[in-house]
Amino acid sequence: MPHLNLESFKPLSLPMQCGDVEFLFQADYQNPKEGSLIATRYKGREFFLVYKNTGHKMLLKSDKITRPSPNFLIKHALLAYAECSGSPILDSNVDNAPENTHLKSHEALKSISFFAENFPREREVRIEIGFGSARHLLHQAAANPDILFIGLEIHKPSIEQALKQIVIQNLENVMILDYDARLFLEFVPSNIVGKIYVHFPVPWDKKPHRRVISEAFLKESERALKVGGTLELRTDSENYYRFALETFSTPAKSRFDVRKNQDIAISSKYEDRWKRLEKNIYDVTFTCEAESPDPDIGGSFTFSSAKIDTAVIDRLSKDTHKRDWGFLHVERLFSIGEEGRMIRLAMGSFDRPESTYVVIENGSARYYPALPVRSNANLKAHILLDELIHG
Repeated sequence: MPHLNLESFKPLSLPMQCGDVEFLFQADYQNPKEGSLIATRYKGREFFLVYKNTGHKMLLKSDKITRPSPNFLIKHALLAYAECSGSPILDSNVDNAPENTHLKSHEALKSISFFAENFPREREVRIEIGFGSARHLLHQAAANPDILFIGLEIHKPSIEQALKQIVIQNLENVMILDYDARLFLEFVPSNIVGKIYVHFPVPWDKKPHRRVISEAFLKESERALKVGGTLELRTDSENYYRFALETFSTPAKSRFDVRKNQDIAISSKYEDRWKRLEKNIYDVTFTCEAESPDPDIGGSFTFSSAKIDTAVIDRLSKDTHKRDWGFLHVERLFSIGEEGRMIRLAMGSFDRPESTYVVIENGSARYYPALPVRSNANLKAHILLDELIHG
């Protein structure tokens, strides 16, 4: 992760514009030794930089929850803060190279709100989960220009590489999303997806609950797939293969087929490696046979209009509030100036939690830097949070 080690930390008078980067406000941990978060806006993206006193150095880096892609955004913001604050840099892993020509256009990189608010419905959709080197994703997109391909990946270098190739190959039918695939499917309309590819996912042999494939994932996939559409798992892990067989057998009615050591049109670098090691490659393909109704997700993330007492915020319990739909957990409390507060939350489904921030200023609350994803569990967690912060 890009970071700077500073000789000293010199806070800015916020808000402040430093070249093309805006620094909006600072949220301080309750324990001053833990440092601060600095709200930053650059190229239309808002995220936090993190300042922390490590004892002999002052560390400046990006916050994990709000971290944007590509990494150039973080690097530029870090250097801008150091320069504008006059904080001498001792060492870093940040270069000041100009933005990569092929990453200047981020049109293919979408946010989850883009899909949650107005999912593209004009043509068939195919989704690849964990696209890695993006060989398969880009090959399929080039071979099927009338189909929209959505690639999900959380590994930042893989995202940047895919974005470069999209520009180089002039592909206009690919969208990239840095997001948890287990959550994403909730926002896909029913009956529009032709194929869902899950190629060589992390096997998670010691933590099977973290696998992409699950009964809940299969249910959402079946709803999103059109009749005849397929969910395709390709793996070198015999454990994952057997787990998928069991999972795909769970519904009262299901259709799936199994293949072993079959070649496909394009392979990933990982598959090439497994083949050189003479490992078996398994394919388990689930086929959708019935149409599904659209999901019904009602409600909003609007907070009550009653004024919030900061004393109530300061007394919020750090206990996890568990319910049958999921949970809400206040992880951290921050101060913004003398009167403002900020909360870091984990919320939603136990299997698919979301982390976010809530800013409380002038008696009102708002999510930052964006609203949570519009899932049933998150909406219920919001109602509970609204009750807690209003005492």
